[in-house]
Amino acid sequence: MVIGTIRTEPDVLRTLPAMNMSEPAQIVDYFGEKTRKGEQLAQALSQAIAASNLSIVILSVDYASSKSCLAELSDIMGRKNTQQHTVLPIFYHVDPSHVRNICGSFKASFEEHESNRPLDEVKRWKAAFVEIGKLKGWHIQGGKFDRSETEYIKDVVQYIIKS
Repeated sequence: MVIGTIRTEPDVLRTLPAMNMSEPAQIVDYFGEKTRKGEQLAQALSQAIAASNLSIVILSVDYASSKSCLAELSDIMGRKNTQQHTVLPIFYHVDPSHVRNICGSFKASFEEHESNRPLDEVKRWKAAFVEIGKLKGWHIQGGKFDRSETEYIKDVVQYIIKS
């Protein structure tokens, strides 16, 4: 099973469904619709991540502003280090160096978290964020000279099928 984790933004939501059309038996996105009423979403996501062997993390401009995305990322990166969980980052309209160096909007988001979250929790989130920024992945810039998003999606799906 493959888990996709994103910060739900209109541009990203436009891209992700195409992944499911390519190989629906191979790729599962997890937005909580599969969670039964009364079940805790964080716990259900953690169980889904644990049951999968690969996670696709789509990092967008506002990704670090989401506490739940950072908690999921921390869980995913922890499993990468302890259970050989494969992590495939997609840098969606963000520079990978801004992720690994926590620059720009990411810096502002972490500063906000540091002001109202436990410091040890934010440190875990930062470590996971920096680590994923160091991984090789796909960088979708979205400029007029960039490839189409559909081509990137095909590359990701082909990579997963071959893995």
